[in-house]
Amino acid sequence: MHQPALTDRLDDEAARLAALRVLALMDAEPQQEFTALTALASRLIGCPTALINMVDRDRVWITAGDVPGPRELRRDVAFCDRTIRTDATVVIDDLTLDAEYAANPLVTEGGMRFYAGAPLHVEGDDGLRHAVGTICVIDQTPRTLDAAGREALLHLATLAETLLASRSAAVRAVAIATRTEELRAEVARRDSIFRQTERIAMIGSWRLSVLEHTLTWSDNVFRIYGLPHGEQPPLDRAIDFYPAAMRPRISRMLDESIRRRQPFDFESDFHAADGSLRRVRSIGEPEIVDGRVVALVGVFMDMTERYALEQQLRRSADTDVLTGLANRAAFDRTLEAAMARARQDGGPLLLALVDLDGFKAINDTLGHDAGDEVLRLTGAALAEPWLNGVFAARIGGDEFALVIEDAAFAADVEGLRARIEAALRVTVESGGIAMASGGSIGIASFDAGCGSLREFARRADTMLYATKRSRIGRHPARRAA
Repeated sequence: MHQPALTDRLDDEAARLAALRVLALMDAEPQQEFTALTALASRLIGCPTALINMVDRDRVWITAGDVPGPRELRRDVAFCDRTIRTDATVVIDDLTLDAEYAANPLVTEGGMRFYAGAPLHVEGDDGLRHAVGTICVIDQTPRTLDAAGREALLHLATLAETLLASRSAAVRAVAIATRTEELRAEVARRDSIFRQTERIAMIGSWRLSVLEHTLTWSDNVFRIYGLPHGEQPPLDRAIDFYPAAMRPRISRMLDESIRRRQPFDFESDFHAADGSLRRVRSIGEPEIVDGRVVALVGVFMDMTERYALEQQLRRSADTDVLTGLANRAAFDRTLEAAMARARQDGGPLLLALVDLDGFKAINDTLGHDAGDEVLRLTGAALAEPWLNGVFAARIGGDEFALVIEDAAFAADVEGLRARIEAALRVTVESGGIAMASGGSIGIASFDAGCGSLREFARRADTMLYATKRSRIGRHPARRAA
């Protein structure tokens, strides 16, 4: 005969015990409805003792029945253990003649001689019926159970199982109600935390209904927009808070997200209702129900402080502290980008390299403070309004560079050179001694032959040193008493 594997038996026992736990009858006080059944069993079958027991892993709890002594027994001692193990009705006419129970203390010391029990089942979470207890009758006199008695016991077991099923359903209903209330409280708590987080992080949530084309905002979206709560504009009006050039792009992103069922993420300037300029980020994705996009949902974030900090850090990282001009790293990036634009659209591009004349003499004579002042004055000269649109950078000790894309400047290179040279003539004074500094300039034009930034810079450098050689001795640093 096939024997169930150990793992199968362990799994069955675990499921049985789980079904028993749901009833919450272990260690419970006697239940009135079960007590009435045991009284009826005793009368119908004619036995002095009738019990309803719940069988745990190692113990049996007497749930109903009039029995002296403790209401808990060891499972290996209780007769109903066999009823649970066999999951069938067990009738033992004389316990003293039964091989398993003849030496049982309930027989030898308690005087029990007759036992008849039927298993009680409830449905577990796995959808199967499990024997969790028994209804039984016991007598101290050997006897037999006739067909009528057996039928009565089975009918009473059916009634007990109905009561157990009702109790299981009630316990589960209470558990569901309790869990629902816990979840409601948890949702309320999380919603409160979320709202607090929204306010602290300046993040709001939104939902755009595809069918109704209506927006739903959380409280913090109203705050970011600077609108009173409840005064929610339609979509086209909400988009109007963005710069004009950004609005078509936002509309396209929303349409593409719905059509392609893909998320989107963008960051932009934004004018709040009070006119203040902010930086915002919007992240969204489709909400799909039954294979159809019904809405777009996402978050809306005020990035103004973070963006300002990033810009400040970027400016700090890209700025020469002494002159306020861009540094070498920023110059390299800007020139690379300008070269890419010139290749693509054929626009003009000049690179001017500046080397200060007389700077070393001023440093040696008047000291480093005077030298630093020359550099500051040079930076101010290269940032004058007339050079608006020209990118100026300090790329070395006394070396500067200009990236020029303006067509008017490119059309008159010599005129541009003259104006820059004039702007670079500065005078510094220390200890009654005044010295003047100027600059030599080399300007190169970009063309298809410039394959790299290095090559373009080499051209300008060649032009610079040609200019310096032509001016040797002509512009020494001048000293005045």
